[in-house]
Amino acid sequence: MSLNNIKVPVEVNPTEDTEWNDILRAHGIIPERPKSPTEELERLLEEQVQKQHENRLEHKTLDELDALEDEEDEEFLEEYKKKRFEQLQKLQKKNKFGAVVPITKPEYEEEVTKASAECFVVVHMSLTLSIQSRLLGPILSGLARTFPEIKFVDIPANRCVENYPDSNCPTIMVYRQQNIVKQYITLTQLGGSDCRTADIENVLVEVGAVNAADDRVTSNQIDADQEQARRLRFVKKSIREQDDDEDSNFYD
Repeated sequence: MSLNNIKVPVEVNPTEDTEWNDILRAHGIIPERPKSPTEELERLLEEQVQKQHENRLEHKTLDELDALEDEEDEEFLEEYKKKRFEQLQKLQKKNKFGAVVPITKPEYEEEVTKASAECFVVVHMSLTLSIQSRLLGPILSGLARTFPEIKFVDIPANRCVENYPDSNCPTIMVYRQQNIVKQYITLTQLGGSDCRTADIENVLVEVGAVNAADDRVTSNQIDADQEQARRLRFVKKSIREQDDDEDSNFYD
């Protein structure tokens, strides 16, 4: 007869940490003992420390990686530098633009529709008299420098579409694979006159033109080390508070 078929004739507290309970758990007779909140927090702390260690080189430049040769495993560091260099090369190949390109209506098909087969194209149908359009211009210029792999173009709305309503300006269109994948009529949905760079970046992330985890995205500009330290402090504080609660319950 196997142990799994033995019926236990006594009351067993499955939460107790005893040798007998360990035997019963090993044979699936009673459930595993649930982890205490402290154990769980300690596990999270260990995972966070490990993650911080694994990502310690993530934001380093090639020069900074060279400076770490005495501190890191040489073979690992060389492999990481090679991988990082290849990533930079791939990004460099995509970096074709870097500025907003003014275009005319005859150029539209070539500069926008056909070009979108190779990359994302952001079109600003502008109006000089529009306050929102004047606000959007510098934002797009900044984004063009930040994301040179994306093509940004500007075309006066009335030259792009005859009798295009001034009230529809600015109009933003994002093209990919010769199709419009996103369109905004004025900045109403993007904060209006309070539109910021981050609002347009969110659009680029939404359509897939930019990775949400990209270091160049404004929302990711928080110092990574400070963020990691903040999380570790939170976990440590939670563990201390949990230990204090357990001590308090012990004396109750």
